[in-house]
Amino acid sequence: MPTLFSRIAAGEIPCYKVAEDEKYFAFLDINPLAAGHTLVIPKAEGDYLFAMDDKAYTGLLLFAKKVAAALEKAVPCQRIGVAVMGLEVPHTHIHLIPINSESDMIISNPRLKLSPEKMQAIADAIASKM
Repeated sequence: MPTLFSRIAAGEIPCYKVAEDEKYFAFLDINPLAAGHTLVIPKAEGDYLFAMDDKAYTGLLLFAKKVAAALEKAVPCQRIGVAVMGLEVPHTHIHLIPINSESDMIISNPRLKLSPEKMQAIADAIASKM
């Protein structure tokens, strides 16, 4: 059975897409810790980052690096924080979160509620920097 993220990458479920290539996909988290909080996934299903073969793992990280560079240009912040937990959705994914302090990465922080228009504007801004 396809995962939620597989269905998003396949276009079956709408998202705020930031970037895509033949193997990887990036989209805004709908419950962001910060404006621009982006999820980066492999299109191939797998549940655990460190179970990926070396080529796919390296490819995912290089894709995430490109997305992070665009995100940093599009959303004012000091850094792009990176988190991999992998418990909430059984599909390998990397969180890229614009941060200005280490406390911005606390996963239990309150989530933002952004309008669909704001989410789309952020996704478009990041995509334009790719």
